[in-house]
Amino acid sequence: MGVVMGKVVALVYLSLDGVMEAPAWTAPYFDEEHGQYAHQALFAADALLLGRETYEGMSQAWRGMTDEDGFADRINAMPKHVASATLESAEWNAEVIRGDLGEQVTALKEKYERDILIYGSGALIRSLITEGLVDELKLWVHPVVVGKGKRLFPEGAPTSTWKLGGTTTFNSGALILDYRPAGE
Repeated sequence: MGVVMGKVVALVYLSLDGVMEAPAWTAPYFDEEHGQYAHQALFAADALLLGRETYEGMSQAWRGMTDEDGFADRINAMPKHVASATLESAEWNAEVIRGDLGEQVTALKEKYERDILIYGSGALIRSLITEGLVDELKLWVHPVVVGKGKRLFPEGAPTSTWKLGGTTTFNSGALILDYRPAGE
């Protein structure tokens, strides 16, 4: 039997026009179906991998929060790895990963057996895609045009090819496109 390795799974909220920044625009679409999907994704993961900005925002929002279904407890308790060249230290059950990003993430994949979940963190996701380290790209597309803001893939992003691994549709009109690297 082979060695079981964790997968890097990036879950990204997107608008129809590709904006991922400040996703408060997702709130009108978030319902019980969305909550169940988010719950399953979080509980399928052993750890979170975050960029600095996402880590700082999430740690402020989630630290100390509790809820009935255990989502907040899970997100607060699980290990977090923060990719940052500027952050000196991290709290909230987190550590800053330094050095070669590809080597560090490969080591995380060897450390964990289940998913290593990335929320947001566009620059981190783009870097990991370039290094071939994103195993699943789950684009949670919301039926709204935001008009401006950071996009997951800005103009000039390197070309990469993906194959559709599945879709999830929600009654709200949002959907998840689950992509996997197409390979050579």
